[in-house]
Amino acid sequence: MRNRFLTGLALGAAVLAAPLAAVAQQAATKPETLKSGSYTLQLPLGLQADSAFVPDNNPLSSEKIELGKLLYYDNRLSKDKSISCASCHIPYHGFADASATSEGVGFVRGGRNSPTVINRLFSADQFWDGRAKDLEEQAHGPLTNPVEMKMGSHDEVVEVVKSIKGYAPLFQKAYGSPEITMPKIAMAIASFERTVVSGNSAFDRFQAGDKGAMSAEAVRGMELFNGKANCKVCHAGFNFTDESYHNLGVGMDKKDPDLGRFVVSKVETDKGAFKTPTLRNIEQTGPYMHDGSEVTLTQVVEFYNRGGVKNPWLSKEMKPLNLNPQEVRAIVAFLQSLTGDVNNIVPPSELPK
Repeated sequence: MRNRFLTGLALGAAVLAAPLAAVAQQAATKPETLKSGSYTLQLPLGLQADSAFVPDNNPLSSEKIELGKLLYYDNRLSKDKSISCASCHIPYHGFADASATSEGVGFVRGGRNSPTVINRLFSADQFWDGRAKDLEEQAHGPLTNPVEMKMGSHDEVVEVVKSIKGYAPLFQKAYGSPEITMPKIAMAIASFERTVVSGNSAFDRFQAGDKGAMSAEAVRGMELFNGKANCKVCHAGFNFTDESYHNLGVGMDKKDPDLGRFVVSKVETDKGAFKTPTLRNIEQTGPYMHDGSEVTLTQVVEFYNRGGVKNPWLSKEMKPLNLNPQEVRAIVAFLQSLTGDVNNIVPPSELPK
């Protein structure tokens, strides 16, 4: 069977709302450590340990993280053994997908762009529309989604994992019992994903005192980001997201637009609203927007510069920015300065048998 993650590797190789202050005042200026359960996670420069979201019933452990990593990369958890979590959240593409929308089993494409896994440690609600309350709940979704991994049920997923003899000892180490259940599978995957963090970018080093870390153009872009362009209103705090939902007008000029958060909340003002993504490593995660409609960062900034697409539910923050071409380039340079070091990027050398 084909394994699209391996194809992705070949291509790739050639919490919550923060105060709306200037981002220059938000990044941690010394590396911090996160202690959860028996595990200590060394965070890269710029990330804030006290903003991490780890549920009380799923503290981190090295055994769960290792198990979750194996499950994350295991394409046998899909109906035709072709798709793993890593197929759509590719490590060497910023844990996102290079396509506008991802291919699932049978080459069927979903309707939304795959969001990055990076820095989901600092978020509770997951998916573009926030329909999952945490990473544990999110891990359940793609496995049985008919346009993703297409397993018939979560019980079927459990039976597949049980059939692979090498997993039982790993569940024993992680949970003190060889019993394999769907909640344990989800908790392990979520534990691994919480270790996928990025910091120590040029921006972080600049904020920590290395004034040569960012180019003059990127520094100018940071000033525009915090000032004239007012990007900081939604891309707030050290993780550059308010973890909230906004209508930018993306796709709202189509006949049957994706209504985003409204489908979950049923709140009228949430129509066409989608979650603000982190900007960390944004350079690596294109194409952009929930539908992958903008290919480059320059196109994204130009979209904002136009004030988005008018519609009855357009966010009040969306308005023409009157940026000139040099200012657009400066903001892009600043966004590129947010590319940092990513933890846990190397896939396992082999899967359980």
